[in-house]
Amino acid sequence: MHLAEEELAAADAVLKAHGRTFHWARRFLGQRHAVRATLLYSFCRFVDDAADEASSEDEARATLAAIREDLQRERPTLAEVRGARAVLGAHPVGRQAALDLLAGVEGDLDEVAFATVEDLIQYAYRVAGTVGLMMCLALDQDDPAAFPHAVDLGIAMQLTNIARDIHEDATLGRRYLPAELVGDLAPARIRQPGAEERARLVAAREALVAAAEPYYQSGERGLCYLPLGARFAILAASRSYRAIGPRAVALGERLDVRARVGGLSKAGISLGAFASRPLSPGFWRRPRAHDASLHGALADLEVTSAWGAGHA
Repeated sequence: MHLAEEELAAADAVLKAHGRTFHWARRFLGQRHAVRATLLYSFCRFVDDAADEASSEDEARATLAAIREDLQRERPTLAEVRGARAVLGAHPVGRQAALDLLAGVEGDLDEVAFATVEDLIQYAYRVAGTVGLMMCLALDQDDPAAFPHAVDLGIAMQLTNIARDIHEDATLGRRYLPAELVGDLAPARIRQPGAEERARLVAAREALVAAAEPYYQSGERGLCYLPLGARFAILAASRSYRAIGPRAVALGERLDVRARVGGLSKAGISLGAFASRPLSPGFWRRPRAHDASLHGALADLEVTSAWGAGHA
């Protein structure tokens, strides 16, 4: 699908403005993959903004429905959807992942108050694991054995997001922290917690950062499926994002402060990873199988049928 130069420029502007970690990591990609990854990011951001920046819930649902309908068209009319289709083609896993992303974002329009960690993992798959799947295709990798590792990196990053943004999410009326970790706290109480509630929130943040670790590890075990340049780009993004978690934990009870990793830190983290990770055989050799226990919460999702032999 041919895209106009202005559409490519618009996608690049979105990435530069909103995806700082991925904008940093993109420089390690070749031209083709950099363009494809940028178009994919622009689509995902477009879907997020359809929900978060709408003037009303009805408007948000209507926009998401329009995006869903456009994804089904042979010739999409929305620039961002055209970009996504140029990347994903007609691949069934890519198409299902895009639809699952829409479902996850639409879920944010309902009351967000998860009961269990399994509920949270399902949500993390829909809004971020799907991005990992689509990124595989953007990087010209459609081996089903690679897909679960890509999903895991997305899940890890989303758990990091939630651990970082507890207060910010509460101001939007959302509680992503499962009740089994924090009890049935309302967002208003998260914004202004008492001492006991604050202790629970701090412990939950630590638990999420710890829970993200095996997903980050699995994501990195899947790097060997990617073209060499892409391995370094995704490694840079993974390690830079991973560093946010410990910084959030280090903030302790300062739940309203957003942990960040600055540009110089990203450079140092990335260069350190580039110097050490290629020394591991796992950077070059494919793993025997994916750890299926990481996807216990995802067993009933339609798209997982495409992963088949990648699990063990």
